[in-house]
Amino acid sequence: MQGVLAGFATIIAVIGLGALLAHIKVLDLGSQTVLARLAFFVASPALMVTVLADTDVTDVFSRNLAATAVGVLVATATYVAVARLFFRRDLADTVIGSLCSAYVNAGNLGLPIAAYVIGDVALVAPTLLMQLLVLQPLALAVLDQATSPEPPSAWRLLSRPLRTPLTVGSLIGLAFSVVEVEIPAPVHDPLALVGGMAVPAMLLAYGVSLRLGPTPGRGAVPTELGLIAVLKLVVQPLTAYAAGRFLFGLDADALLAVTVLSALPTAQNIFVHATRYDRGVILARDSIFVSTMLAVPVMFVIVALLA
Repeated sequence: MQGVLAGFATIIAVIGLGALLAHIKVLDLGSQTVLARLAFFVASPALMVTVLADTDVTDVFSRNLAATAVGVLVATATYVAVARLFFRRDLADTVIGSLCSAYVNAGNLGLPIAAYVIGDVALVAPTLLMQLLVLQPLALAVLDQATSPEPPSAWRLLSRPLRTPLTVGSLIGLAFSVVEVEIPAPVHDPLALVGGMAVPAMLLAYGVSLRLGPTPGRGAVPTELGLIAVLKLVVQPLTAYAAGRFLFGLDADALLAVTVLSALPTAQNIFVHATRYDRGVILARDSIFVSTMLAVPVMFVIVALLA
């Protein structure tokens, strides 16, 4: 449990710093935009190069990944159906809401939880890579198309994921991992230094939004926010557990890992994407806030039942 508490404490502390800096007028909404753009275009791609270069990609194609993917698909499909039928959301807003419902904080929170709760950091790698190399590129491609003033050509649409900084950084890091070649120190060290800004920049920008934007829970539609919280913290982990146990025959340790990681809260970089495309910003912010606050008791229950 120390890993869970330490991970959440770190996130909350940096978010609180962002809110404090906004309160004393060191940062403003313009600063929030700059921080979000810096994280999206520069720091996060650099971080992905260095992180994925050291990841064993053979763990990606596993039954753990398959069970996790089932949870993601069910949560996403449910949100899309409800959002389009009842909330009348357009395509771009639906993408942001879908990411809020199924895209987990596998990086800065998943890593310590995998290390201290599950006991193996490598278990978070399949989830991390699936999100970076499949979910995120697809979502960003759809967001690009939905927010573009003119419909893009077929070639531009197909090639767009390869022109997204985060995707390019992920693919470069994955290539180094596949060929088992270390990044030369003169290249690796500057990338690691710049990549170190990614998570703090995301969290500080989020803290500024909490202080200067609408009060969390009062900006987004309460019913939609409640739906996302239930999908993220109940439906997704339960579905992943059921798939892992009954479809893929995972053992007890693997089931614990899949279920706990599926119950992680919405990732902070969804707020960065929402800010970048100026769609669903308040929904992303409130979804991150609510899911982060509720994820701790949810994961305690999961560990108590399955450990």
